[in-house]
Amino acid sequence: MAKGMIRLVHRIVIDNTNTNAWEKCALNDSYTEFLMQVQLYNKEKKYHTFSELQQQVPGAEKLHFLVSASVTAYIRQFNGLVPGIVNIHGKPFLPFKQYRFEIIDSDVANAANHCIAISFVTEPCLWIDTIGSTMIIAPGAGNTGNINIQEEVFTETVTLSSRLSIYSFKPAENLWYHNQTEKCS
Repeated sequence: MAKGMIRLVHRIVIDNTNTNAWEKCALNDSYTEFLMQVQLYNKEKKYHTFSELQQQVPGAEKLHFLVSASVTAYIRQFNGLVPGIVNIHGKPFLPFKQYRFEIIDSDVANAANHCIAISFVTEPCLWIDTIGSTMIIAPGAGNTGNINIQEEVFTETVTLSSRLSIYSFKPAENLWYHNQTEKCS
């Protein structure tokens, strides 16, 4: 029997050490957008870093949202599949609709100090088992919470990593398993 329903989160931290072309473009465009948006909160040019702004300027946390638009087109390139997470056959398979953008820190005077994170939150998956560092899941199975135990459930096997974690969990006893052969009396 399955352990429950989970949603996973895959967090990618991007800074000037990343060599992936997609990550470089997302970093550069988010820095350009940061420089434009930060002007609203730093009119007197008193602060140089995002950390300083957050500590000193009310509302500066809105920069996460304001800058996030700069990476939207890059995220669409993944066609709803979490980047960097592949099954044991090397194919992307894990669907997402939700993501979170975060400015870890930045510096208006030094682009090399710009650092962001993008967290991809998956759609619900049936968590079947974990064997060592390998998780067996069924993405999309039982999205409604109703699982027909008479039907075949297609699974994927994924290796756990430090960037992939469980975002939410619903224990199996809280799911409704539907058995078509049983009749209510």
